[in-house]
Amino acid sequence: MNSNLNTKWNECLKIFRDNVSKNTFDTWFADIKPLKYENNTLTIQVKSNFVCEFIEGNFLDLLRSTLFKVMGHGTQLMYSILTDKENDISTEISYDSISKQGTGNSGNSTPTAMQEVVQELDSMLINRYTFDNYVEGISNRLSRSVGVSVADRPGRAFNPLFIHGASGVGKTHLVNAIGVKIKELHPELRVLYVSAHLFQVQYTDSILQKNFNDFMRFYQSIDVLIIDDIQEFAGLQKTQNAFFHIFNHLHLNGKQLIMTSDRSPAQLQGMEERLITRFKWGMTAEIEKPDFELRKNILRNKVHKDGLNFPEEVISYIAEHVNASIRDLEGIVVSIMAHSTINNADIDLALAKRIIGDFSDYEKKSITIDEIIKKVSDYYGIETSAINTRSRKREVVLVRQISMYLAKKYLDMSTSKIGQYVGNRDHATVLHACKTIANLADTDKQFRTELEEIDLALQNA
Repeated sequence: MNSNLNTKWNECLKIFRDNVSKNTFDTWFADIKPLKYENNTLTIQVKSNFVCEFIEGNFLDLLRSTLFKVMGHGTQLMYSILTDKENDISTEISYDSISKQGTGNSGNSTPTAMQEVVQELDSMLINRYTFDNYVEGISNRLSRSVGVSVADRPGRAFNPLFIHGASGVGKTHLVNAIGVKIKELHPELRVLYVSAHLFQVQYTDSILQKNFNDFMRFYQSIDVLIIDDIQEFAGLQKTQNAFFHIFNHLHLNGKQLIMTSDRSPAQLQGMEERLITRFKWGMTAEIEKPDFELRKNILRNKVHKDGLNFPEEVISYIAEHVNASIRDLEGIVVSIMAHSTINNADIDLALAKRIIGDFSDYEKKSITIDEIIKKVSDYYGIETSAINTRSRKREVVLVRQISMYLAKKYLDMSTSKIGQYVGNRDHATVLHACKTIANLADTDKQFRTELEEIDLALQNA
């Protein structure tokens, strides 16, 4: 190794050591090896993709400031992950977050009603969700096949497309894969992926800011509109009315509509009949919970993608005992890897049984709104009674907003009901709070860490 590179990396390690605990340093930084520094890019070797993602997600600001100080401003970072130790095969991953941090351009701004229709549209697609990494099985074969047809002929095959299934079965992955494929095959089309919640927030903002017509023009300019979790429109009559007119305009003009829901159109409660009728016009496809073989294949794919090594008996055990959703399967893999890394323990059947046992205990717990309020208040050192006052102190407002956000995430409660419990606020205040917290989590690394810690404390309560 280049001696100058070795010296500079030792300087970086010293800064890391001074800014994190000994245990954190030993777990996440000590084993990193600098490989090369070329064209203003530092390549470092880490043990797995999990370690890479954890470092990026939790220590980005520290990484950036340290590399800029020691290696030079604008230094970019490349990770080399040893995916096959026996044959010394590595995979290199590049993250743009180091160099782009602090530029003032998020690269994924939400389209608002005030934006010109002729703008270059940010599709807001989750580009990592593709057909290539969508693991097929009996439970999702029909939906995937229909999705491929829609991607090939948007607006002509299965329009609208209504995909439903329980939470965590892969609906979001599939519709994003459709959108990504459409962008690849038909780059001229304006594709937009948006959650029902964000659509509702944008609609509310357009009314408050008196630019509803701009909001409608924007959405009526879309060629492929993907609405995730459409069931969240339930009970929101004005929002439903706006979407009804958008739906009619797009469908009449041969534009593709894709929607997901946790239940079939016939089971939707609080939804106008005229909308339900239109949801049934095209193709309705259900994604069922993954069967045993599909669960194993999903696990193998996840493990391989992250550069991990799970014994087959561990994969089979996880697939047998975690059968509710794909999200749960992937969460178990992350938990096992975290315990293995932090405790320097082998990934074996005993570890899997312990983690799954803890997971099962958590599944049995029922989170309440009182628990949410207490955890958030305790974290920031605020009396729980403070959220029911009219105080506008920053810390009190923050506790109030995070409590609303987590209540919306975990509880089957209307926004109005959440507002009654959290400071006796109205429906619009809850929506604003959820939007504020989501935006902060996207843009502020420190705040995202705080939110994750509160979330974890809530789960482990």
